[in-house]
Amino acid sequence: MYIIYGLIFIIFLVIDQITKYFAVAALQGNASVHLIGDFLRFTYVENRGAAFGILQNQRLFFIISTIILTGCIIYMIVFSKKLTNPTKLTLSLILSGAIGNFIDRLRLGYVIDFVDVRFGSFYNFPVFNVADSCLVVGTIILIILILFNKFEKTDRYQKTDKYQEEE
Repeated sequence: MYIIYGLIFIIFLVIDQITKYFAVAALQGNASVHLIGDFLRFTYVENRGAAFGILQNQRLFFIISTIILTGCIIYMIVFSKKLTNPTKLTLSLILSGAIGNFIDRLRLGYVIDFVDVRFGSFYNFPVFNVADSCLVVGTIILIILILFNKFEKTDRYQKTDKYQEEE
């Protein structure tokens, strides 16, 4: 199974880095490219903060927190016997997003964002990238797994033994 976790990680990391490369080549210094009217377009942005532009210019904080997060996720995937395979796949997705943005921060000092979604004049969603999508989708799936208690393996016989001891 570790091969699958690694493949998920590598595939999304490569997609993130390739799309950022093309975003720089095609968009940097140019006007936005409209794909679906004003709803979806590609716009080059150098993000020196986190999601929604918070914590601007806190590069060291992001580098340290990503190293800690990466270590925790790898430890959980490799050593936790109670996590289910879907949870480990989800953590691999989150890890690929974290490392994708980490590479940008180390190499450039900022993260390249380019996907620009707007809902008319009602809402202008912050510009994001593939790594951000991996982080958000992975986190949402992880929350769903936790809410429905599907993130850990349980020993269904463990409760039976416990009740037998009490009798």
